[in-house]
Amino acid sequence: MKRSEIKKRPLSPAVLDGLEPELKEYRELDSEGLYFRVQPSGKKSWLFRYKKENGNWSWLSVGSYPATKAVTARKKAAEFLENIYSGVQLETKQKTKQKKIELGNLLFSVLMDDWLATKKGNWDDVTYDKAVKSIHRHIIPAFGHRSYLEIAPHEWLEFFRHLQEDLGIYTQVEKLRSYCRSAYNLAKFKNKVEANPLEGMTEFLNKTEKGNMKYVELDQLGELIKAIRQHPTRPVAIGLELLALLFPRPSELREAVWDDFNLDQAEWIKPAEKTKTGIIHAVPLPKQAVKLLRELHEYKTESEYLFPSRDSYERPISNMTFNVALNRLGYKGKQNPHGFRHIASTALNNKYSDRAQVVEACLGHIKKGVKGKYDKAQHFEERITMMQWWADELDRMVG
Repeated sequence: MKRSEIKKRPLSPAVLDGLEPELKEYRELDSEGLYFRVQPSGKKSWLFRYKKENGNWSWLSVGSYPATKAVTARKKAAEFLENIYSGVQLETKQKTKQKKIELGNLLFSVLMDDWLATKKGNWDDVTYDKAVKSIHRHIIPAFGHRSYLEIAPHEWLEFFRHLQEDLGIYTQVEKLRSYCRSAYNLAKFKNKVEANPLEGMTEFLNKTEKGNMKYVELDQLGELIKAIRQHPTRPVAIGLELLALLFPRPSELREAVWDDFNLDQAEWIKPAEKTKTGIIHAVPLPKQAVKLLRELHEYKTESEYLFPSRDSYERPISNMTFNVALNRLGYKGKQNPHGFRHIASTALNNKYSDRAQVVEACLGHIKKGVKGKYDKAQHFEERITMMQWWADELDRMVG
């Protein structure tokens, strides 16, 4: 079909399909601002014509044809016109791409990589690798996908407070805070930010592990477990009860994957890279824990994690999730996830005062003189008895 044969507009499907290429590219008006382009090669596409801020006319690609149907192209053109009438300037594909690149360069993960590059030649390999591992384990999942210009000071403070409570240690959190603060200093000297959002934060963070630990008294634990069981989100309730039953470091449970568990043999094998000690830690599971884990498995998604993030199956839940849940149950300032370790430690040491080494093994602490990379041989049979006693004791407290 020749373009001279066009009778009406908007162009009909028969016209769009039938228009033949010519020696030179041509563009036919379809509707207000929208044109149909036919190239000598026969390739067809949609273009939108608009006037830029400087008064010059320009073209914006709407899509190729027939991949982009007429109804879709006209809808896009109508949206462009609405933006223009509202005073919103349109962006070309090149401008959009450039903006995307600029936004990508503002990601906190990019800033942190730039900062780490400055340390590569100054730190020894062991120190550098430990820092990278720690940053990618704790900081990047929380803030890596966000623009460092938009992360507010109160977000950083809340994050590090929760991280202290989750890890139960101060020194590692202080290192992470110093890394982030130094990264922002780099951005400041590059004239990317005017102020460092982590400046002066130290005085508002806990200075010792004791300050991180919030826990109820032993005689109040039964009421806490009852409250946990009433939490509206069942997987979260199961997670909190597992923290009480198994008293792991909260990060170990958050980052646990199903492959770490053998429910038939009632064992949880924590990989070395997920433990504070750097040693594989075997945890005997009491029957109550096995029952909860089987129930949790009914909620399993395609994620490998027991507790996957709502945003991505490739990440575990945030380090804040369990703490926020306890706060909403009315235990803000009274109980945090790491506090369950203190409660269990106290109860076990009271019950088994003559078996201190076994209690330490239950807590995943390294006994002096222990060598190797796997602790299962360390009092495992005795730990089975202790872990079951503690689970039964919790049942007794709940009543």
